[in-house]
Amino acid sequence: MSQATILYVEDDELVRLTVQGTLEAEGWRVASCGDGLAALALVESSEHYDLMLFDNELPGATGLELLRHARMLPYRQHTPVVIISATDCERDARRAGADAFLTKPDDINRLVSTIARLLHASADSQTNS
Repeated sequence: MSQATILYVEDDELVRLTVQGTLEAEGWRVASCGDGLAALALVESSEHYDLMLFDNELPGATGLELLRHARMLPYRQHTPVVIISATDCERDARRAGADAFLTKPDDINRLVSTIARLLHASADSQTNS
C-alpha cells in the first residue's frame, strides 16, 4: 500500500512539515493543510484519500468536527481516520468514528505503524468485499 494518499491536517507548520516528511519517506502521498475550514473543503471534495489524519485542535473546525462530517458522507464512511491530540478526547474521537487515537507527543513514535496497520486493514476489507 505504498501509493496510499493521506489527508493530513495540522495547524502547527513545523509539526506538519516534519510529519508530512516522515509519511512521504514511507512512500505515501500526503495532501496537507493547516486549518479546519480548508480541511472541510478537502473532506467534502471528490478527491480520494486512503486515510485521513486530523489534529484535534485546529482553527476553523476541530479534528472531531472534521471526523463527524466525514462520517456523514457516504464516500468517507469507511475511510480510516486517525485523530492525534494533546488533549484527552479519545472517548469522543472513538464515539465519532475514529479508527485510532494518538496522544501528542507521547504516541508520535506509533504514527507510522498505526497508519500502516489501518491502510493494510482497509486494503484487506476492500479486497474481501
